[in-house]
Amino acid sequence: MLKESKKTNVYIVEDDKNIREALRYNLIAQGFNVEFTGDGISAIETLLNKTFDIILLDLMLPGIDGLEICKRIRSENVDTPIIILTAKDNEIDKVVGLELGADDYVSKPFSMPELLARIKANLRRNLIKLEKTKSITRKQFTHLDTFIDLDKRIVKINDKNIFFRPKEFDLLYKLMSNPGKVFTREKLIEEIWGFQYFGDTRTVDVHIRWIREKIESDSEQPQKILTVRGFGYKSKLE
Repeated sequence: MLKESKKTNVYIVEDDKNIREALRYNLIAQGFNVEFTGDGISAIETLLNKTFDIILLDLMLPGIDGLEICKRIRSENVDTPIIILTAKDNEIDKVVGLELGADDYVSKPFSMPELLARIKANLRRNLIKLEKTKSITRKQFTHLDTFIDLDKRIVKINDKNIFFRPKEFDLLYKLMSNPGKVFTREKLIEEIWGFQYFGDTRTVDVHIRWIREKIESDSEQPQKILTVRGFGYKSKLE
């Protein structure tokens, strides 16, 4: 059981009643507060109006599927850790989910000890991330004509706001706040997604491509976020 001063709030989005009830029963037994829904439309409405500590998100849902939910709430800067629950064997669905902002996934059928371990790992990782964010002193700066405000999570180029998903923003901030420093893909996974991230490091490449499309005048010939071939990425020095 997690040793916390307050109970952890979990939101389950799962249309299978048996799985949903099993999750609810086991998580309550572990000391969590649990809310749940069985459809995507009510899930989005709840997640945009209420704060949770972690989200357990099924992919196959009536109304709106899990990938669309993930995309939608991340576009609204809801940064709550998301663990995808998927019965699909297709690796593409897992990768797409992670690229849309999910933090982890568990394939059905799964054991409760495995799921609990993933939940606790993601909660710890999020806590570490929040503590690191509090300790950062360089909260507002301009580099390579790109203005970044950490507190407001704003990116501007030529005084124009550029929309960034949470993981895109974190990745951009990491590179831009350390100009010239080379980060391996594995290090970026550790820093942005967490040291126990279970996805493929290719998701870093996908996020870098998205970032370049937003900040580079020519994303095919980047001048701000550079590839260090065979190693990783860095932001260019002035």
